Amino acid sequence: MIDLTEQSSLQTLRSLPLWKEKEELISAKPAGESNMNLVLRIETSLRSVILKQSKPYVRKFPQMPAPIERIEVEHTYYEIIQSDPTLKKYSPTVLLYYPNEHILLTEDLGKGIDFAALYQADEKLKSNDLESLVDYLNALHGLEITHFPDNSAMKNLNHEHIFHFPFLEENGFDLDTIQTGLQDLSMEYKTDLSLKKAVKGLGEQYLSNGNILLHGDFYPGSWLSTVDGLKVIDPEFGFLGDREFDLGVLLAHFDLTLQEGSLKTSFLQKYRHTISENLLNAYHGVEIMRRLIGIAQLPVSLDLGQKKTMLEKARNLILS
Repeated sequence: MIDLTEQSSLQTLRSLPLWKEKEELISAKPAGESNMNLVLRIETSLRSVILKQSKPYVRKFPQMPAPIERIEVEHTYYEIIQSDPTLKKYSPTVLLYYPNEHILLTEDLGKGIDFAALYQADEKLKSNDLESLVDYLNALHGLEITHFPDNSAMKNLNHEHIFHFPFLEENGFDLDTIQTGLQDLSMEYKTDLSLKKAVKGLGEQYLSNGNILLHGDFYPGSWLSTVDGLKVIDPEFGFLGDREFDLGVLLAHFDLTLQEGSLKTSFLQKYRHTISENLLNAYHGVEIMRRLIGIAQLPVSLDLGQKKTMLEKARNLILS
């Protein structure tokens, strides 16, 4: 396997069978911050494309193993949703899939930015972006899917970091390096046996098979703001499961970004599919917890008191 990096030469990239006849490569640069994969924006004499390569580890945490076949899942996901006119307009077109090198080549949606700015104080989600998110999940969760890659390895990775690692009393991750006092605060939840029992059961539900195609990581880092509106990217965690999981992740990030409570109400009023309120609440709560006391930290603008309030809300949602 050719192990590409952000510093890979144009000569190395040219050696790959990805390019059209007489297509010359002009430049290759990182295409934003990617947690999981190498992502390059490549300018050629004919076009601008995005090259993504999966590795046997997490890009942001190279010491953390990750299933390299996740790029196959992303490719299949994009191929499926291209048949739906609503989803197609929110997604990049696949140009080429090169499984030998775990590379996916897609159209360049332009130099957009993700929605990470929402984690800063006073940043609010615009009404047209909310409409796009509702539109996307209504269409995605309404697809009739007969086959999708198992993706159990990625589910197991996600399961570890959502339902297990954050609740270990000793996991080697000192939360005081994130915020002084957070480690002591976290122990209230790491030692709560009724909470941990509920989270364990929820994790088993997450790992069970379903028949609804999910994005699997539907949070602001997977939403891209472009000149053509909101786009949805990075579906390598996609799987067949509970609609409530995608929804719970979304609602948790409404909380973590301090959006108005009316945003949740508005979203759920426009969401067309039947859901379990208890299951939605549980997924909502555990996503808040894993983002505040797990390793997948975010640039949230919350003081320790706000985090305590939010963790209490999350516990109540899980145990409701």
